[in-house]
Amino acid sequence: MPLFNQAEMAFDPLVPYNELPGLPPVEELETAGILKLSIRAHRALAKLEGSIHTLPNPSILIDSIGLQEAKVSSEIENIVTTHDELYQYAIADRAVENAATKEVLHYKQALWNGFNEVKEKGALTTNLFIRIVQTIKENQAGIRTTPGTQIINDRTREVIYTPPMAGDLIRDKLKNLEQFLNLNDDGLDPLVKMAVAHYQFEAIHPFSDGNGRTGRIINILYLVQQELISLPILYMSRYILDNRQDYYRLLREVTENGNWQSWINYLIRAVEETSRLTLHKIEAIRETMSTMGESIKKEIPKIYSKDLIEVLFHHPYSKRQFLEDAGIAKAKTAGVYLSQLEEKGYLKSVELGRERLYLNISFLNILKQ
Repeated sequence: MPLFNQAEMAFDPLVPYNELPGLPPVEELETAGILKLSIRAHRALAKLEGSIHTLPNPSILIDSIGLQEAKVSSEIENIVTTHDELYQYAIADRAVENAATKEVLHYKQALWNGFNEVKEKGALTTNLFIRIVQTIKENQAGIRTTPGTQIINDRTREVIYTPPMAGDLIRDKLKNLEQFLNLNDDGLDPLVKMAVAHYQFEAIHPFSDGNGRTGRIINILYLVQQELISLPILYMSRYILDNRQDYYRLLREVTENGNWQSWINYLIRAVEETSRLTLHKIEAIRETMSTMGESIKKEIPKIYSKDLIEVLFHHPYSKRQFLEDAGIAKAKTAGVYLSQLEEKGYLKSVELGRERLYLNISFLNILKQ
């Protein structure tokens, strides 16, 4: 997906943007309006962080909401799969056949690997960015080393942007980006820095493919690094997808006019709105878990346990192995439990190859919202 979505620009789209200024920008970033908006976004983030720990097992959010982010972020790049196919193949024993589904699953793995590395090492680095894109693309590609990369308008096939030339120049600009991201005593609000860094990464365009998805993962990892969220569950891709024209237009305005304020305003609003939507989703998951748990306890008391409810909400689809791994029941008994839950309408079974999976419809409906 191109960095910009219009073919007509004030600068020459055929000339590599080697003059991309380093960070921090010289323009004023923290206006009174942006700081006011940032305060609201920080409050929304804090509420979201608090809500994470109201769930019996917060880790259930990583697989379920993480896959949803992978799906939507990939959709921005016109890599499309269905909810059913994505969630089924995420737990199935058989190999993934659909190329788009496979790439979305790789995105989720890249996010998880990046999260673990940031928690362990604390830094956002060029090497981490490379590992992320290599996981997404399932190859050994790295920083662009040959000239000639151009961003093409999907509709008109015109060149609309030429990123900086390959090789050492890209690495120099990424080094500057690293320093900006990892410097914590510059006085800039972290949300402002995230917005600035996201533009810069997309403008550098360091890889032949996968830049947009890698950039969105970096956003999440930066929030984790700054301890604004403890789990990687704030995903802004839905906001960006819903407001895609503004996203590309405002990126372009930074390049053309140095209009940082409108761009920063956009991404901070994305944080605020996404925080509220994710909070509502977590509340809905918690309430549905409680309601379903009480109902199962009443209707099928012999199979009820808190561990069972957590398994049913760890992933939209369950299977016998999940119950076995959780120590709830042996294989045959686990199958009986799942069949009973289906008979009572809590689950719906589907066959994928030789495997039988059980869908928690209520849970999937929440994730789709």
